[in-house]
Amino acid sequence: MGLTAAVLAVDAGNSKTDVAVIAPDGTVLSTARGGGFRPPADGLATAMAALAEPVTAALRSAGTPGATHLSACLANADLPVEEEQLTAALVSRAWSDTVTVRNDTFAILRAGVSEPRGVAVVCGAGINCVGMRPDGRTARFPALGRFSGDWGGGWALAEEALWHAARAADGRGGPTALATTLPAHFGVPDMPALIEALHLNRIPPRRRHEATPVLFATAAQGDRTARAVIDQQATEIVTMATVALTRLDLLDEETPVLLGGSVLAADHPYLTEGIRARLSATAPKAVPHLVTARPVLGAALLGLDDVAAPPEAHERVRAHFG
Repeated sequence: MGLTAAVLAVDAGNSKTDVAVIAPDGTVLSTARGGGFRPPADGLATAMAALAEPVTAALRSAGTPGATHLSACLANADLPVEEEQLTAALVSRAWSDTVTVRNDTFAILRAGVSEPRGVAVVCGAGINCVGMRPDGRTARFPALGRFSGDWGGGWALAEEALWHAARAADGRGGPTALATTLPAHFGVPDMPALIEALHLNRIPPRRRHEATPVLFATAAQGDRTARAVIDQQATEIVTMATVALTRLDLLDEETPVLLGGSVLAADHPYLTEGIRARLSATAPKAVPHLVTARPVLGAALLGLDDVAAPPEAHERVRAHFG
């Protein structure tokens, strides 16, 4: 194409999309933000049309019709067949000469390390884990829900909090302060009223995730049930990280374990401390770090890796995103 841009970096999650256009020397020429990327819910054609808006805006702002390489870290790219479908869809858009599609968890991983080596666990709306080595080896999980062996993430934590609160209120479960803190948060008098409001959609389903911060606040007050749910989440995060480290033969050498996503980035002390304690027991040489950098940084760095850009280009793009 003879273009000035080396990399078109895309980080597209379920709730938002970030795009960056990167020059060969690592200079960030432009950025743009768009809505969520949800092919399973919206259909591939609709999702691609939504993706085109921030991509087109970023390219226009950079003054170029495309880039040498497109590095796309996408939500819902969970299986090889999905990566192939999404790659074909992006190739058809002709935004770049070459395209590489990865699951968006890889963006969190690359954003937090100086080389493509380590393990990342993302705990946001859902949960996922990936690992990679500079030689190209990777470790990953389907991350499709309970039927693929997964547990956790913000939505699952919210459901667990509501489940325990409902059972405490009607006597099927033990006592927990969640039976009062959750109704109070949603502005209703008690759990029966909250259950009714959720069932009849007087409280929209999209608001159920608000139960997750209530869970953490209740745990901070020492509630045993709330803490047990968070303990389960910490155990699941460490289990995924340890398995990925084992698969990549990294268990016996110092290796970064990156923790990202909205639940982990919030750095709730009880969860963070629980993860560190469990990780030190199962993978003593692992070095956990919270990642708060925008994931589009990881997509950009992966793109620069793909085009064999010099180290100073990586440093320049990292400095831009801070």
